[in-house]
Amino acid sequence: MKVIVIGSSHGGFEAVQELLQDYPNAEIQWYEKGDFISFLSCGMQLYLEGLVKDVNSVRYATKEGMEKKGVHVFVKQEITEINPSQHQVTVRNLNDDSTRTESYDKLIISTGAIPSKLPVAGNDLENIYFMRGRDWAMKLKRATVEPNIRNVVVIGSGYIGIEAAEAFAKAGKNVTVIDILPRILGTYLDSEFTDVLAPELEKHNVNLALGQSVQKFEGENGTVKQVITDKGSFDADLVIEAAGVKPNTQWLENTLELNPDHTIKTDAYQRTSAEDIFAVGDATLVTFAPTDQPAKIALATNSRRQGRFAVKNLEKETIPTPPVSGSSALSVFKYHFASTGIKDATAGSYGIKTESVYVEDTWRPAFVPEDHNAKVQFKLTYSPEDGRILGAQIMSTADVTANINTISLAIEKHVTVDELAYTDFFFQPGFDRPWNIMNVAAQKAQLKMKNK
Repeated sequence: MKVIVIGSSHGGFEAVQELLQDYPNAEIQWYEKGDFISFLSCGMQLYLEGLVKDVNSVRYATKEGMEKKGVHVFVKQEITEINPSQHQVTVRNLNDDSTRTESYDKLIISTGAIPSKLPVAGNDLENIYFMRGRDWAMKLKRATVEPNIRNVVVIGSGYIGIEAAEAFAKAGKNVTVIDILPRILGTYLDSEFTDVLAPELEKHNVNLALGQSVQKFEGENGTVKQVITDKGSFDADLVIEAAGVKPNTQWLENTLELNPDHTIKTDAYQRTSAEDIFAVGDATLVTFAPTDQPAKIALATNSRRQGRFAVKNLEKETIPTPPVSGSSALSVFKYHFASTGIKDATAGSYGIKTESVYVEDTWRPAFVPEDHNAKVQFKLTYSPEDGRILGAQIMSTADVTANINTISLAIEKHVTVDELAYTDFFFQPGFDRPWNIMNVAAQKAQLKMKNK
């Protein structure tokens, strides 16, 4: 059997790993449009801040290492067309601009997403960068030490934008974050948490220009110098666009069935509308566990899971890809937070009723001194009808983010607040409180439901 895998990031890599495990005799062809396989954009902040020194180490695998395992790896080769009826693809060699045809028995598409470019005047000026891919990582790294770059404007206050803002603030730049939304990280955290994080960013020389819409970029000699919004203007020697991504599917519009948002339509087994063609990663939707409905959640964990399950279902539909809760985590200077599932801020978009409880506690028992203790903020979201857990958020200067993994499992398994209230978690004063903060929140939710 010959299997072609398109794309070498999270989903493509995991598909190849599963193929090596489940189909050791298969011929595997792995294609990457760039000259470097499996770069991890999620590791970019660590590289920009100098914790990771070598940009070439921010990856899952090397071409040489995968070829030793029997995988045929093709870099700087782009698949430009798929002929499903003939089970063939057209390959363009970017080294010499030649083309050829390759046949396949199975095809796995993991072409991901590309950064959204703001459709405003001046978006073609120099020094407008993106936080995605190895080439941009190296350009951004050079920018952190470029003395002529003093003012940095980041557009977008999601994870990528906040990572960029922190990295350049730590590099000594004057940073401004612009977002059309009124709060930073608005789809990840509710106000109890962002009301703490916003002053923390401003304390570290990050100016927040929220509730503003970018109108245009202005430049001098072809290089950006100003970002103009509907409420003001901001000096900019460098602009980093982090206002979302769009699926890399334009080339598939006449080949596969796409969803209204231009993601590739797949079933529960990652199969597309064409026989023997599978799709995984940011160019697809996932089943969102709190609602059991498709949702657009671009996370590496989702792509990796889909890559594995595409191969598990390669010859027949055996195991549907499990639903996901959209769990993620991030650090903002001294704070560490994580969230999963539905929040108050996002509940309306899912059309379901929710209730939430918010609690504050200390990381360890009160007798532990402050310099070895920390405040923990936790918010639990659940269904007021049956108490089913739908989401949670946690934040502290201590790293307590792993609690969110428990909530993610609880969402997937339809655990209720009654069950979580007295779930058995270990207690040891060096690590936590007698009642885990998840217990405390669930007990509070129990009382709230009882007293309604």
